[in-house]
Amino acid sequence: MNTELIGIIVTFGITLIIAIALGRYMAKMYAGEKVWTDFMKPVEKLLFRLGGINPSEHMNWKQFLKAMMTINILWLVYGFFLLIYQDKLPLNPDGNPGMTADLSFNTIISFVANCNLQDYSGETGATYFAQHFIFMFLHFTSAATGMACAIAVFKAFRDKTTTDLGSFWNYFVKSITRVLLPISVVIALILTFNGTPSSYAGKDKFISLQGDTVTLSRGPAAQMIAIKHLGTNGGGWFGANSAHPLENPNYLTNVVEIVSQFIIPVGMVIALGFFVRRKKLGLIIFGVMMTGVLMLMIPTIIGEVGGNPEIAKMGISQTTGSMEGKELRFGPAATAYWSTLTTVTSTGSVNGMHDSMMPLSGCWELLAMMINGFFGGDGVGFLNYYIYLIIAVFISGLMVGRTPEFMGHKVEAREVKIAAFITLLSPFLIKAGTALACYIFYTYPNADWAVKPSAWLNNPGFHGFSEILYQFTSSNANNGSGFEGLADNNIFWNVSAGIVIFLGRFLPIIGPIAISGLLAQKKFIPESAGTLRTDTVTFGVMTFAVILILNALSYFPALALGPLAEYFSMLKH
Repeated sequence: MNTELIGIIVTFGITLIIAIALGRYMAKMYAGEKVWTDFMKPVEKLLFRLGGINPSEHMNWKQFLKAMMTINILWLVYGFFLLIYQDKLPLNPDGNPGMTADLSFNTIISFVANCNLQDYSGETGATYFAQHFIFMFLHFTSAATGMACAIAVFKAFRDKTTTDLGSFWNYFVKSITRVLLPISVVIALILTFNGTPSSYAGKDKFISLQGDTVTLSRGPAAQMIAIKHLGTNGGGWFGANSAHPLENPNYLTNVVEIVSQFIIPVGMVIALGFFVRRKKLGLIIFGVMMTGVLMLMIPTIIGEVGGNPEIAKMGISQTTGSMEGKELRFGPAATAYWSTLTTVTSTGSVNGMHDSMMPLSGCWELLAMMINGFFGGDGVGFLNYYIYLIIAVFISGLMVGRTPEFMGHKVEAREVKIAAFITLLSPFLIKAGTALACYIFYTYPNADWAVKPSAWLNNPGFHGFSEILYQFTSSNANNGSGFEGLADNNIFWNVSAGIVIFLGRFLPIIGPIAISGLLAQKKFIPESAGTLRTDTVTFGVMTFAVILILNALSYFPALALGPLAEYFSMLKH
């Protein structure tokens, strides 16, 4: 067990070292300074020329959002029809069928939105063509979209008074050519040399140790797995995701995959401090986010390493901790560490089954996604945190009797209303979706649907409620992980979750960019003795308190009905 904990500490240290270096690099690259990836300029110029794009175009916040939404909607249409007819397209050696319309609807929204909720089973539900030219392509573009939007907000912070947030296309393309693509190549090579398939061959057969003939799916998986983690996407090549022995063969690949899914979210916060030339502000935000991560991570690890009390009552020794749903090659500590980082970010990949975690561990996973502001997904994690920050600025201003200001601009009614709307959006989507599903499940259990509502849940009672709550929480947070006891590949879940994913992705991007654009065009007010400083430890504590209070008020009743009730019922017995 000590070895497992040491492995976590070393992995965490490696992550921070890489993230800090990456953050400084990204700040210079996005600012247009000379960096080592300038050799990609000819490729970028060719792409801009083919697309008829002026990378130096000045965009206000409305033009920026128009460009972002237009291209994302185009990908929705493109992918929707290709998934339906994937069985008629090339690169389908295993003969996988086309998707139904409702499954295609859910899947394409999920991948465009960086959620990667997979209601299909990876290797049997998608062809090599779909995995490559839809899913892997969208792994790059969805991550780059979030990063580009974050940089637009950073530019609004840096420039004293401006209407120019920069070119979406410039930030978008550079995010791929200068960050995502080169790092993904390195990760894919490491995975390939450690046993992850990277060929285009179809299924293979082998004789198991029991003498059975087993059919094994293969394919160019390493390439997709690399960007699925780096882009905080999470959608796996195989249905079992990174718990599959070919998707995550050994402890080294486990370390590489968990490091890769956290370096850009952390690096973006580091980049903020350097890009806006306010290193202390970046450090305070980093401290708040990391405190939140550790407060979720430590109890999760303790809970999983401590074992299951129900099994302990049976007199069964649990020297390795709670092993239900865990891979023996990783153990409970590494699985708990992964489950925290995959839910505080929007990755959603798994190296063990979240549905089998201890009740409190499930609670911390849910809370991480509900907060959705402790680093979060590539770029969008900071945008979510920015909403909390604006609320904290507003409340702090009221408490001290001063006009709320942030980065030299007055925060007025319009900005606060946008922030309040985005703050209320997530609880509404999560709880309204959960309430609707529970109503249908209990009121119309035998409805004449292809999948009857009574067949949705494999687990009754409190845990069944947690499965429903988790699905909508994961969808809203664009996380994509799931409590897999839920039978979700049917019209109700495909459509309802798809709608939540779409709204949970784009409205929380539109809101922060609108706020930044509105603030940036206001007159700059130099700091004075009466200015409320936002780069102090005191304000950091205030922001953290706002995050905790808002989420406690929004979600405690729902958590009390699910994982908390399950935990206390376990103690009662």
